Amino acid sequence: MQFIDLQSQQDRIRRGIDARITAVLDHGAYIMGPEVAELENALAEFCGAKYCISCANGTDALQLALMALAIGEGDAVFVPSFTFAASAEVVPFVGATPVFVDVALDSYTMCPNSLLRAVEHARSIGLRPAAVMPVDLFGRPADYDVLEEIAANHDMVVIADSAQGWGGVYKGRMTGTFGKITTTSFFPAKPLGCYGDGGAIFTDDPDLAAVLDSYRIHGKGAEKYDNVRIGMNSRLDTLQAAILLEKLAIYADEIAQRQRVAARYNAALAGHFTLPKMSNDIQSIWAQYTLRAASADQRSEVMGALKAAGIPSVIYYPKPLNQQTAYRDFPVDPDGLSNSATAASTVFSVPMSPYLAEADQDKVIAKLQMVSARAEE
Repeated sequence: MQFIDLQSQQDRIRRGIDARITAVLDHGAYIMGPEVAELENALAEFCGAKYCISCANGTDALQLALMALAIGEGDAVFVPSFTFAASAEVVPFVGATPVFVDVALDSYTMCPNSLLRAVEHARSIGLRPAAVMPVDLFGRPADYDVLEEIAANHDMVVIADSAQGWGGVYKGRMTGTFGKITTTSFFPAKPLGCYGDGGAIFTDDPDLAAVLDSYRIHGKGAEKYDNVRIGMNSRLDTLQAAILLEKLAIYADEIAQRQRVAARYNAALAGHFTLPKMSNDIQSIWAQYTLRAASADQRSEVMGALKAAGIPSVIYYPKPLNQQTAYRDFPVDPDGLSNSATAASTVFSVPMSPYLAEADQDKVIAKLQMVSARAEE
């Protein structure tokens, strides 16, 4: 059993991928070829954003967003501690300071109350609150209504990190349309992933779109050899764009299939573990299906039993960012990050894919139910 079944997806679209790759090989425009613009238009149309700017990977997407918004020295960027390092590592690259915020345990996304405390703390140590970077963790959109209101009240911009959640829905709007800028990743394991690295940035602001386009190509101006700003080399390969076009064509169906798999898990595992919580007006894309055990010991027992049965499971993320060597000296919510620590020590993820067979899912469910029942004896 695979944790993420990419092979079944490839079998489904192999002819289309082969044709797309052949077309790129025939025209030979391997960098910024016509498929790149075609993909950008299709991605923007899918989520409802006005502009999409592709780039080399999801980490670059975040850094480009900070650069385009002129975030720099003396600025505080508020980042959840329970997430992947890319969300925080780009902040010092532009000279700004990451300030770590706790997550809510019912969503694993940024906690608004923790954000408010962190903003005041940042001011007290001489930083200017400049940007909020919520993460759509495990595929679930962050609580954007509240977070955007806090940002507006404190004269901050929102950069929505939707590397795991692009295509999710929050109160009638799709991710890709929140904040001043939304970013995403096309890393192969993502719900919409290519066969290498890739990323994209979404905005409704035409001026920002133009600046982002410049920054991703060495800071180019109107002419190729007139660079008007110091930029990066962060272009999406044409071959990856071609592959993503075929994957995007079936993405809506795959999201629907992910809902089916998640619903079966939810129905079978309620009462055994702490399940992902989703209100009726929020739709996750279930980048991962993540459960929370009662303790670190129970998690170890469960994962050991799954492994013995040939069922893969993964821990995201075993150490909060504020506890990691590279980040432990940066500011945090003064009340602490207890929810991030709890999540890091107790959550685990089980196989999730649009192509997860019901028989395989039943095997996962049966083993989880058995271990849970044994713990209650």
